[in-house]
Amino acid sequence: MGRKRKHSETEAPAPVKKSEESAPERPKRTLLGWKDKSEGEAEKSKALSSSVFRNKEKVLVTCSRRISFRYRHLMLNMVSLLPHCKKDSKVEAKSSKGATLNELIELKGSSSCLFFECRKHKDLYLWMVKSPGGPSVKFLVNAVHTMEELKLTGNHLKGSRPLLTFSSNFEKDAHWKLLKEMLTQIFGIPKEHRKSKPYHDHVFVFSIIDDHIWFRNYQISVPHNESDKIAKGGLDKMTLIEVGPRFCLNPIKIFGGSFGGPTLYENPFYVSPNQIRALEKRNKAGKFAKKIKAKTRRKMHELSNPLEPDEFADMWKDDE
Repeated sequence: MGRKRKHSETEAPAPVKKSEESAPERPKRTLLGWKDKSEGEAEKSKALSSSVFRNKEKVLVTCSRRISFRYRHLMLNMVSLLPHCKKDSKVEAKSSKGATLNELIELKGSSSCLFFECRKHKDLYLWMVKSPGGPSVKFLVNAVHTMEELKLTGNHLKGSRPLLTFSSNFEKDAHWKLLKEMLTQIFGIPKEHRKSKPYHDHVFVFSIIDDHIWFRNYQISVPHNESDKIAKGGLDKMTLIEVGPRFCLNPIKIFGGSFGGPTLYENPFYVSPNQIRALEKRNKAGKFAKKIKAKTRRKMHELSNPLEPDEFADMWKDDE
């Protein structure tokens, strides 16, 4: 019999694996499928570049108690136009409303506030506030027309981001520049907000006429028939259709703090609605006084100039 070989002699040496021939790294799996490493690195770099500034603006929208139905509908229209806003219950319009609203803004995690304050069931004031450091602006709201009463033909996607346009007058004075910046921050919907749509299909227009800010909302209408389809940049066929609402803002004061503080600007041409109503009452009272004086003068004239007796007054009376 032949001699048996040892097991170590029959076993072939195992090949040494080279580092270059190693298996590729398995890609990361996500909910949407396999994720390539290069794509992940690109997304990380994109996230790092976008983390420089992220708009986290949130606006608290609320009103005072005993607000009229028309002004309440205007507030609800603004809530529907601003998907990044938070609505809250009514607040008592007293001297301590500033502290209450500042606390509400902090609890809601907001950075701005639109407070609709109604007085005497007639006058509407709008507080536009940046919290907690300020500034804040107090407006008198005139020429209010809600969406429900206008019934305009325009219609845009709810939650879409608007384009903000301002007239050239906003660059004229310092207080108009400050108001433009506040309007841009409050009415500009943050990019990639979870409740907003990634479309620009309507325009917010802010115009200064007679030292008043006039607000309009227009839909951007684009022809979508096959024959009328327009290419990029074909703005000549685009049209604007008004959607609503409409209102006019008359600035009263600009304060340095939130709902108060040092006065940065005061409108010298502002006349309160109470003064206007008092003047109208005086004019009506003057008309009534003129009528009474005219009647008194007529009676005095008749007494001082009596009529002569008529000789034919008793002509047709029957003889007794």
